[in-house]
Amino acid sequence: MKRRDFITLLGGAVAAWPLAARAQQPAMPVVGLLDTRSPDAIGGRLNAFRRGLKETGYVEGENVTIVYRWAEGRYDRLPELADELARRQVAVIATGGGGQPSLAAKAATATIPIIFAVPDDPVRLGLVASLARPGGNLTGVNFVNVELSAKRLELLREIAPAAARVAMLVNPSNVISNEASVRDLEAAAAAMGVQIKIFSASSSREIDAAFAAFVRERANALFVAGDSFFNSRRVQLATLAVRYGLPSAFSQREIVEAGGLMSYGSDILDAYRQIGVYTGRILKGAKPADLPVVQSTRFEFVINLSTAKTLGIDVPPTLSARADEVIE
Repeated sequence: MKRRDFITLLGGAVAAWPLAARAQQPAMPVVGLLDTRSPDAIGGRLNAFRRGLKETGYVEGENVTIVYRWAEGRYDRLPELADELARRQVAVIATGGGGQPSLAAKAATATIPIIFAVPDDPVRLGLVASLARPGGNLTGVNFVNVELSAKRLELLREIAPAAARVAMLVNPSNVISNEASVRDLEAAAAAMGVQIKIFSASSSREIDAAFAAFVRERANALFVAGDSFFNSRRVQLATLAVRYGLPSAFSQREIVEAGGLMSYGSDILDAYRQIGVYTGRILKGAKPADLPVVQSTRFEFVINLSTAKTLGIDVPPTLSARADEVIE
């Protein structure tokens, strides 16, 4: 072999080495995230999800890719978005924003692992066979906000003891959570001697109309059902509640941070962190059927004293002392 030919052959082999090395590197896993809201509505929860992933060794953009599908408050789009993720054959589908995204993902695939976060009983929803032994391709977190309706009403009555006619606002698109929320609240209200009237809203304009209806019906307090759309409209809800002089109870602390009176509910950020942890464990080879559903054990009672003052409410010091956080 001529020296020139040998050098050419050697140079070609050296150039091929990086290509061969790159070909041997494993492809970066892809996680699909399906949520009923928009990214600007759940920034803190997204960060908590990424924290959970990081706890298991995964960092977005470094060794895992996340593709996002946002329903933007339109529950009817969830099946289509879930089908997109299933067709893409992502490694895991993580869902947020209630039970409906989880059910849409379950209908889209029986093989891709699905990690959910739901406020309702996942067994009753048909997501898992049992909490301890989920079976199938789903597991996740139950943050039990629906079951806390009675406690939330009780705390509202402690802050506003004169509230005898309470308006309950629900999102008619969120059929799954509404049934349990209304049932539990009506049972609690009957035991306390409180009248409950149900109102619906699924758009910003309908929220405005609902508040006008509260006045016509002479409601003297407001109970807002837990819902991802309502959380995205938290400033509107908090502002209108103060404008109309309605002491209001919410399930999510973000609405109180935006000016709502009080909230009582699970630590949602911790729930999203747990979704991230379970997603990472699945990527490492764990199976959903072997990961028990985690139930929230951390609950937060938050009061906005500035809002209480605007509404002319004197919050009892004993109640403030029981709050996990008091916003001055």
